[in-house]
Amino acid sequence: MKPGPRNLITDVAGLRVGNSEDHTVKTGTTVLVADKPFRASVDVMGGSPGSRETELLAPDKLVEEVDALVLSGGSAFGLDAASGVSDGLRKLGRGFRVEKATVPIVPGAIIFDLLNNGDKDWDENPYRALGARALANAGETFALGTAGAGVGALTANLKGGLGSASLVIPGGFTVGALVVANPTGSVTMGDSKHFWAAPFEADGEFGGFGPLPGPMSFAETARSKRDWVTPISNTTIAIVATDADLSKAQLKRLAVAAQDGIARGASPAHTQVDGDLIFSVSTGARPIETPVLNVLQLGHAAAVCLSRAMARAIYSASAADNDVVPTWRERWG
Repeated sequence: MKPGPRNLITDVAGLRVGNSEDHTVKTGTTVLVADKPFRASVDVMGGSPGSRETELLAPDKLVEEVDALVLSGGSAFGLDAASGVSDGLRKLGRGFRVEKATVPIVPGAIIFDLLNNGDKDWDENPYRALGARALANAGETFALGTAGAGVGALTANLKGGLGSASLVIPGGFTVGALVVANPTGSVTMGDSKHFWAAPFEADGEFGGFGPLPGPMSFAETARSKRDWVTPISNTTIAIVATDADLSKAQLKRLAVAAQDGIARGASPAHTQVDGDLIFSVSTGARPIETPVLNVLQLGHAAAVCLSRAMARAIYSASAADNDVVPTWRERWG
């Protein structure tokens, strides 16, 4: 397996990603959109999720395709970012047709980033406008780290961020991941520069330092924001995508398998105070000939991509005034 040419989720042909930020508020929004509607599913393993329109992604629900997915800061306020995306898509004539009505289908998920020292004393919810701007900015290349929905993200001991990674696997399928890494746990091994995702690193994409030598104690593997910041400013939200032609049921299994990527990328993961959620996407461009084998390989690749994307998010984060915690580069760069 090797990364695609951009090492971004947009190596899955037809996908585009847009970011928008408000650095005064220390927050932002990220949108995934495609040239045409795409199939999607979702899996939630965190105990404190925040989401919009996720129930319709179940295999037994009527709507087969969505028009965009939104990842946003802002906790419950951030769910309004999807409204701005929906407004923009409607102007483009995109959406689910019901006789004369056109309704864009835009599921979304949020992280809690309200306690990161940004100015949250707004008079009007800013997320609808952030969603609209993120959609307008959508393209095949986009910034990582302190960008989009990752602007206000934190980990247990370092600044979080937005990450992405891709793989091309046997059979020619492309798999990609896009993540907002804001876990209660640490993405590095204890209080070191070594990433939990180090065994899966490709081409030195987050420094090439490998795993931390020697054994670790329970306390080192279980450190969380309770040790440094606040126990409730949490959640990792992500999208994994492929060009393989998967059904909604197969996409559900892809999202479940990809949850291993969060567990490989942060420790601890999937806690009661995290809202860990993964969307899965298929553009349907490439047929699959051996479903069991192909879905197994795709699930493994999605988990690997997601763990790498989490490390890239933290490795790429940049410092800003009044940050709660340092960036990886401030500590180790």
